[in-house]
Amino acid sequence: MRDSRSAAAALVTALLAGCATAPTQDPAPRYSQDIDGAPARVDIDVLAVPDAIPRHEPRATRGNPPFYEVDGQRYFVMGSGSGHVERGIASWYGTKFHGRTTSSGEPYDMFAMTAAHRNLPLPSFAKVTNLQNGRSIVVRINDRGPFAHNRIVDLSYAAAVRLGIVGEGTGLVELRVLDPDRPEGPVVPEDPVGPPPRLFVQVGAFASRDNAERVVERLYAAQLYNVELTPHEFGTPLWRVRAGPLADVEEVDAVAQKISDAGFPEARVVIE
Repeated sequence: MRDSRSAAAALVTALLAGCATAPTQDPAPRYSQDIDGAPARVDIDVLAVPDAIPRHEPRATRGNPPFYEVDGQRYFVMGSGSGHVERGIASWYGTKFHGRTTSSGEPYDMFAMTAAHRNLPLPSFAKVTNLQNGRSIVVRINDRGPFAHNRIVDLSYAAAVRLGIVGEGTGLVELRVLDPDRPEGPVVPEDPVGPPPRLFVQVGAFASRDNAERVVERLYAAQLYNVELTPHEFGTPLWRVRAGPLADVEEVDAVAQKISDAGFPEARVVIE
């Protein structure tokens, strides 16, 4: 959930009006709490909330600057999300932001199938699959975030319930942008679940094995021992340095912090 979002919110540039900045209008939210979370009472069947329906929409006039900054970190907005696929950790946000203005200028409805992404154009539509239980949903991305490290998408409360990640607060997901002209057909409630996903924190991929080995030595010096050096073909031969496999998101966060402290703040989460 967005435990650190309020601290980041005041720092987004004025071009990115919305949830990452103080809203221009803040209609009295149905739920008001200092700490984000699930509502105390739910009057609808959240599991029955329908998926978003991909359709052509004009690019939002708000929330789509070429770039913006949060906590000194610059984020670039993609010109198009067509074909975009990524795997990573999903979080969710709920009562604290319910009724407040999103980055696209719309009110946030935690009971709608929406999500926040740092880089995709607003709005975009994406299929999000929980890699641990096989559930899939379709969301409309109309907000910016999450700004916590190692998270790729912030789901609405309803979307998180549908995916089964509310209790844990996070989940391992695949996000796939949908093209309204090429619908994938209905999303089934449960897809076949494959082997358990494996979690790594990748420090980098290097053309020189000597450079990769020097990185491994620096990680050992920082008392990071579960580090592997493996060859990887990506057009040209590369040497990949990463820590793992890791047990869960909590261990990912701890290891990623140690790697950052060792001088590698750009390390990223990899799910296989």
